[in-house]
Amino acid sequence: MREKSCLVDFEIRTDSLTTKIGVVLPLLQEEENCRVVLDDLHKLHPMAYHVNGSVRGKLSVTEEDLSWLSSRYDFYVEQVGEEIKQFLLPQGCLAATFLHICRSEAKKSYRALHKVSEEREVPEILFNYLGLLANVFFVMAVYTNKMHGIEEVPFISKSYPNKKRKKEEV
Repeated sequence: MREKSCLVDFEIRTDSLTTKIGVVLPLLQEEENCRVVLDDLHKLHPMAYHVNGSVRGKLSVTEEDLSWLSSRYDFYVEQVGEEIKQFLLPQGCLAATFLHICRSEAKKSYRALHKVSEEREVPEILFNYLGLLANVFFVMAVYTNKMHGIEEVPFISKSYPNKKRKKEEV
């Protein structure tokens, strides 16, 4: 904990990610309509610790792991369709909101890994895995809301132009 290396910050971030995945598990335990999410989370839970140890220790994230994660992303995208083609507010049922927190934690882990890469060599697969993991948590959250009959709430930015809004203003 007293090391000066950014590696410790990365390990703390991925520990936080792993912990938050653990929070989602009991929320979905009794929900048959979200069994696929629960099954996927059971695989992702230890993977967050594998990412954690893959910088200081032996690289334990494989191309097979990345390929599986990519297939899960494709599955959820197919399930939620058009819903994810817009910015959405992170909200919904409790499980979905925690999946959004996991998404945010994966992004923070990615950023912490970037800082580590400024100090030492980091395998590219870890960046690929964490970036994709954040996207998987997002589509899982949208899917979970869909399974609970909760509508997504689009976010309309007042800071950046919106193509749809611009057309309406003309």
